[in-house]
Amino acid sequence: MNYFTKLPAILLLADGTVFYGKAAGKMGTTTGEICFNTGMTGYQEIFTDPSYFGQIMVTTNAHIGNYGIANEEVESGRIQIAGLVCKNYNIAYSRKQADESIQDYFQEQNIVGISDIDTRQLVRHIRDKGAMNAIISSEILDLDELKAKLDLVPSMDGLELSSQVTTTETYTFGSEDAPYRVAVLDLGVKKNILRNFDSRDVYAKVFPAKTTYAEMEKDFAPTGYFISNGPGDPAAMPYAVETVKEILAADKPMFGICLGHQLLALANDIPTQKMFNGHRGLNHPVKNIIINHCEVTSQNHGFGVVPEAVRASDKVEITHVNLNDQSIEGIRVKGKKAFSVQYHPESSPGPHDSRYLFDDFIKLMK
Repeated sequence: MNYFTKLPAILLLADGTVFYGKAAGKMGTTTGEICFNTGMTGYQEIFTDPSYFGQIMVTTNAHIGNYGIANEEVESGRIQIAGLVCKNYNIAYSRKQADESIQDYFQEQNIVGISDIDTRQLVRHIRDKGAMNAIISSEILDLDELKAKLDLVPSMDGLELSSQVTTTETYTFGSEDAPYRVAVLDLGVKKNILRNFDSRDVYAKVFPAKTTYAEMEKDFAPTGYFISNGPGDPAAMPYAVETVKEILAADKPMFGICLGHQLLALANDIPTQKMFNGHRGLNHPVKNIIINHCEVTSQNHGFGVVPEAVRASDKVEITHVNLNDQSIEGIRVKGKKAFSVQYHPESSPGPHDSRYLFDDFIKLMK
């Protein structure tokens, strides 16, 4: 395709809203839940974050692709988003460290996108109407046919997706001689989480999502357990909730991030809920109420714990609160060496305000 004369493409939302734009990435059709990220940088980290599996990503920064793709900066082994919506799709890039263009990257991995639409209008619409399913196509331009395909797409509410992004085989990360051994339950773990462990003298072993506590304990005898981020509805993951309950019963040090936070809540009889839009961006203010300190955080989640249930619980205490909407961003279990946060302290490219949480986990394992 000659991208100086881009071919037409259509974005159709579940509520019937239509946007006409230009084809980006591979020619084809894709579906998923549409959401937006307000970050000004880090698009390739977003593309490869397993937590975005099954979602069409709208980027609010005007230029996407302008600094190319650097293979060493990805968060997983492949692109995880279902599709891309952007304003300006920049095939030419201007970074010496880049390995290829966004167009080559998307074509290699069969990712369909749409560009040249008013993303500000789209984001305002999603903010008002809430998250919903959508379809992008550069091969089907008939709205009735697109609507028929879109009607077949399941809701994210009730969808179990971690088993589709988890590793199929165990693997290790870091030095075998490190003083701490952490078993990572991979529900969609990001590489930078493993890098943060490695930089703190942790030898990590990553296990498939449905590995039991007994299997991890027997195979690795870890010092502590980490419950990772990941996609989908936590309430649809009884297997993972059971694993978390068994780790708690054994009184092992445990740290959860994002989906791991929601699973720790569920393991303590605190329900989760689908959020109207969720939190996705690099500048969300969160208050650590234990030390009375505010951090700027990176977030990516469409589900959350029910705040009223957390406040009513006698099993956990609140450690972090979102200053935008007062949602619960962190908890720790009373009488146990277990805590979790809803946001991403490993955030890459940033911010780095919350990296201390990895150090807190190390202290628990000591």
